[in-house]
Amino acid sequence: MNKSGMFWGSILIIAGAFLLVNNIAGWNIFGMERLWPIFVLIPGLAFEFGYFSSKRNPGILVPGGILTTLGLLFFFETFTNWHFAAYTWPVYPLAVAVGLFQLYLFSGRSRGLLVPVFILTAVSGIAFTAMFIDIIEQWVNLSLVFPILLILVGLFVIFGSSKKSDGSE
Repeated sequence: MNKSGMFWGSILIIAGAFLLVNNIAGWNIFGMERLWPIFVLIPGLAFEFGYFSSKRNPGILVPGGILTTLGLLFFFETFTNWHFAAYTWPVYPLAVAVGLFQLYLFSGRSRGLLVPVFILTAVSGIAFTAMFIDIIEQWVNLSLVFPILLILVGLFVIFGSSKKSDGSE
């Protein structure tokens, strides 16, 4: 069994299963308003498959990683009606980091390639963290968290030191 036949056969089986579920369940999954990300995802997967089937030309992993990551993000966005787009924007620089990291892993390139990977991943991580803190701040008054934390640490210090002074060390 050749790899190309296995790949395309799997794609056809998955597409047929989705179409069957769409028709039986009455979902409207297969309209272009939901499926346009496939035009981003398929080229990305083709680049990935192109490298992993031949193990030659690792440079194609960069666009493969970027397009595959963005294709998956766009599918998520279309199926959630773009409700999370304000929170998922850090995936864009992360997609570039994914492509570059794949190039580093599979090409034997120098560690210098990890610098932009680290920077892009850090930017995405910091952005996700800032948004997460902002979301938490909407539910919890963070101006109360620090004083409460100080009180808890103070209680821990007092009760922790009283155990030591009782001779229970």
